[in-house]
Amino acid sequence: MNLTEISPRNALPFWLSLGVVPLLWLSAFVGGWTLILVPLCAWYLIGALDAVLGLNTANPDPNTAESELFWYQLITMIWFPIQFANIFGLIWFVTHTDHLSTFETIVLFFGLGVSSGSIGIVYAHELFHQRNTLERWLGDLLLSSVLYSHFRTEHLLVHHKHVGTRRDAVTALYNEGFHHYFARVIHECPRSAWAAEKALLARKGVSPWHPRNPHFRYWTLQILMLILAILVGGVPGFFLFMWQALVAIWQLELTNYVEHYGLTRRHLGNGKYEHVMPHHSWNAAHMATNWLLINLQRHSDHHYKPDRRFPLLQNYDEDEAPQLPYGYTLMGVAAVIPPVWRRMMNPKVKAWRKRYYPDLATFEDWEPYKNGTNPLPRF
Repeated sequence: MNLTEISPRNALPFWLSLGVVPLLWLSAFVGGWTLILVPLCAWYLIGALDAVLGLNTANPDPNTAESELFWYQLITMIWFPIQFANIFGLIWFVTHTDHLSTFETIVLFFGLGVSSGSIGIVYAHELFHQRNTLERWLGDLLLSSVLYSHFRTEHLLVHHKHVGTRRDAVTALYNEGFHHYFARVIHECPRSAWAAEKALLARKGVSPWHPRNPHFRYWTLQILMLILAILVGGVPGFFLFMWQALVAIWQLELTNYVEHYGLTRRHLGNGKYEHVMPHHSWNAAHMATNWLLINLQRHSDHHYKPDRRFPLLQNYDEDEAPQLPYGYTLMGVAAVIPPVWRRMMNPKVKAWRKRYYPDLATFEDWEPYKNGTNPLPRF
């Protein structure tokens, strides 16, 4: 097996996310063309590096001791104070200076939202999957800074359990365009997160209005973030905070859209579905994007071992799981143009169905999967 080394030196590429900090502040001080640097680097420069660097298919030893992962773990743990300083520092800066036009300020906070979504929420995802209380709190704080705190519950209690079924809002249906998908998940996910926590508490004999319901923590943290935005930047600060949060959520859901588009689990009858398998996630081994997204593209292994730390995630090759032609960043760019996305991905979904579910070849067999009309699984 081609093994990759776990070492401080090999952890260094995962720290490239720190490069967004000087880019954001350069944009804030200079304005003009520099305002596009963050989205340009996050989407296109990373894609270009993927083309140059190629694929990384090497796997680490999954039994590596946690003590050897310090420099990998640290980048995720320091990101909340960094993101906090970026968000509220930039709110203060643009509301106390006048060299940026209104349009330039909007573009600046779009770039901030791209970083909050592509880095901040991805790091929050890593943190809230861990058993350590500090890391889970840091994940909650990151999510509250983009007003998406329910994502923790929705992801842990709904997505991992019901992925590949219509119960999971973020499993994009075949032929569903991203813009329709985005509007749908914004509506469905908070409700499904509340329902999942309510069902969990009910099994313990506890009311959903009990303080143990984490939604009260979510709401409190989010309200505190909004109050701070107003204290720092007044009414403009409130709307700038809301704007970067919306962009961050949009960026996250672009990734969610890519991860499972068109992939469904076999319905076994009576609302039961087959176990989640490696072929129920789109994977990519593109090196630079995996640096930026801390190996999120090794998505099949994440569903197999949800609490496995990102440096230990295993790569699945094309014989085990479906592969994307480009990294998640470039695939996200394609996703916002539905005709381009369908032309690129629908043939791949059809080939996936033919390989893994050849018995569902007829229109009548496949239609309930394609349209999400199979019975819902139980919570």
